[in-house]
Amino acid sequence: MDPRFDVELISVTKRYGDTVAVDAISLRIPKGSYTCLLGPSGCGKTSTLRMIAGHETISEGDILINGGNVTELAPAQRGTAMMFQNYALFPHLNCLDNVAFSLKMRGVAKAERHRQAREFLALVHMEDFSARLPAQLSGGQQQRVALARALITKPSVLLLDEPLSALDPFLRVRMREELKRLQRELGISFIHVTHSQEEAMALADLMVVMEDGRIRQGGSPREVFERPASAFIARFIGGHNVLPWQNGMIAVRADHCTLRGAGDGIGADVSGGRSLTGRVAVVEYQGPIVRVALATDAGVEAAALMPDHLFYSHPVEPGDVATLTWPPAAAHALNA
Repeated sequence: MDPRFDVELISVTKRYGDTVAVDAISLRIPKGSYTCLLGPSGCGKTSTLRMIAGHETISEGDILINGGNVTELAPAQRGTAMMFQNYALFPHLNCLDNVAFSLKMRGVAKAERHRQAREFLALVHMEDFSARLPAQLSGGQQQRVALARALITKPSVLLLDEPLSALDPFLRVRMREELKRLQRELGISFIHVTHSQEEAMALADLMVVMEDGRIRQGGSPREVFERPASAFIARFIGGHNVLPWQNGMIAVRADHCTLRGAGDGIGADVSGGRSLTGRVAVVEYQGPIVRVALATDAGVEAAALMPDHLFYSHPVEPGDVATLTWPPAAAHALNA
């Protein structure tokens, strides 16, 4: 195994009967990195995470962790810990004993396991709640306790299955910041499954986009956002217009588009750029920006994200004819 990587997946396949959930994927997770597996429901991301954890058997292929082949090993022998989507805290144990539970199973004396549990509760800012039961905690507090319980085993890789999905939007952002802080402070690899593009772009060093059990693109969030490999990725990541162009397709970031008076339709040259003319379908005020979506008679849809002061200098309303324009350099050719 290459020492630069904590985890390697080599042609890993998972079948459930005749259904292929994960189709011969290969992936390398750099040491000490934050990796997000991203994709729509049913894309294979959770099955991939569970195979790394050892909670799902592998139909074909191998998984390497820290230099060893763990394909046939039990979860406890892999050097990983998993934080489940529902947190899976023991309802009859207080926070301290929930966090200390795995050390109890290893035969660690009560005083020592409680000492360590207090350290990890402090790491997630929950030391003042050690005597409370899970039912006495908010969702965000339960998540912090579950995180401390996973980290107390001192894993080399932490696996997170949609850990923020049950939180309200404000808490989600706060916990996102906490996860990134902990990953940097601990210096271990986090592998995080999510269907949220915003979450993946905020957290990931490596963002892996999956579809139909396959990896469609991997790279830094900026690389994937700036240069989506396909129409599927451009649409799924969001913030792009996917448009027919000559004999292929292009992606154009919506924030690189502006609105002008009606022009000559798609393909027209407007002040050195390109354009698409249609009727305004939606105007959405989003605070600092306004999203304007339009559609052509041929059914092509596109949107512009504009600073609010620019939009309100020449506002449009649904039903108005408008022309979306973008500079030629903003267009990125997509694979078929």
